[in-house]
Amino acid sequence: MPSLEENLDIFADSERSILTVSQFTGQVRRRLEDEFSGLWVSGEISNLASPSSGHLYWTLKDERAQVRCAMFRQNNRRLDFAPADGAQVLVKGRVSLYEARGDFQIIVEYMEEAGEGALKRRFEALKRQLNAEGLFDAHLKRPLPRLPRRIGVISSPTGAALRDILSVLQRRFPAIPVLIYPTAVQGAAAATEIAATLRIADQRRDCDVLILARGGGSLEDLWAFNEVEVARALHAMTIPVIAGVGHEVDVTIADFVADVRAPTPTAAAELVVPDQKEWRARVDELRGRLERSLRQVVAQSSQTLAQLEHRLGRCHPGKRVAELSQRLDLAELSLSRNLRQALASSRERLQRLERALAQQHPGRRLDATRSRLTDLQRRLGRAMESQLDKPRQRLRVLTRGLSAVSPLATLERGYAIVTANEALIRSAEQLQQDQAVDIRLARGGFKARVTGLKPPDG
Repeated sequence: MPSLEENLDIFADSERSILTVSQFTGQVRRRLEDEFSGLWVSGEISNLASPSSGHLYWTLKDERAQVRCAMFRQNNRRLDFAPADGAQVLVKGRVSLYEARGDFQIIVEYMEEAGEGALKRRFEALKRQLNAEGLFDAHLKRPLPRLPRRIGVISSPTGAALRDILSVLQRRFPAIPVLIYPTAVQGAAAATEIAATLRIADQRRDCDVLILARGGGSLEDLWAFNEVEVARALHAMTIPVIAGVGHEVDVTIADFVADVRAPTPTAAAELVVPDQKEWRARVDELRGRLERSLRQVVAQSSQTLAQLEHRLGRCHPGKRVAELSQRLDLAELSLSRNLRQALASSRERLQRLERALAQQHPGRRLDATRSRLTDLQRRLGRAMESQLDKPRQRLRVLTRGLSAVSPLATLERGYAIVTANEALIRSAEQLQQDQAVDIRLARGGFKARVTGLKPPDG
């Protein structure tokens, strides 16, 4: 404890400055506002109050400390979300002191959601954008194959989701092969890797259905399935895709774009293949129906066969065959008899014709005819020569007379025939100066033009 002298010295200090509470809090407020303005602080909202004034008051806290916050009406009108207790927020403001109570506080000028709140706003904005572009349209959804030949699983190779899917597929229908496409499902590069894996699976077409899967987690953990590049890769797929991402309450953009949305990876595996027990039961049912149908058909056929046998017994074809055989034998005997008679008659007629032919053999008649023909040919030759001599002599006489008066014979002696305009020229008086004329010789001819005229002699 201080001594009496020390206490007296304190009361005797004439230079001490004494402030009122209002003065003190005012100085602290001014210093705080000068030193701490434009700060960004993140935390959780607690004890939110919204009086009728329109201002907001709450406590911003984390796991180790808390601070009072106030946001006046002119600022909170710009909020694009509804603050609530437990919400993670990011605030910007200045530090101040509420002098009436001496409370340290932040005067908030701007506030936005942080953590999952911000992601939810991004999720809703992206959902609206892609829905407007038509990526969620129901008519684009492809049906799943009833019994796929091979199933592809796009997931983390070390995740529990893959193990659950393989377990369900092995239990439900182990005969269908499974192809695993390993990919990251969380982290900054996960979305790009998932989109690339989807494109590879679609190009290779090794499978006719795909499961895109991941186990549960926070919205931030599942965010890779909310990225635009994954949505567009799913939209461009030609192979049906089942999205089994997260737990039943988790919803991602991939769920809306995929052809089928499963609430969990396990449910996705149950959707992609039928239960072999159900198929076996169905096969057993069909086998039973087939056996019953076959027995019914056999019974009906047996009944029909019995009826036909009974009818056959009443009208057995053996009797008819015997009758026809007898008729055939009789026809054969009659035919043989008729053939023998016809053959004998033909032989007799042939003998008669041979005798008549021998009596009138044409050899002798042919020799006489040949002799007569030779005589007639000689007589004809002499008559033809006699008939031709007279015309030949007359022809020779006429030929000599014709040659004497023929103009061709005159031409052969060096004369020519002159024509003008197809008229025979006999006198120079028929021609004119420079007139064209045609001149024919014994062999050939030529054209000429009159260059001079001479008067007739004497």
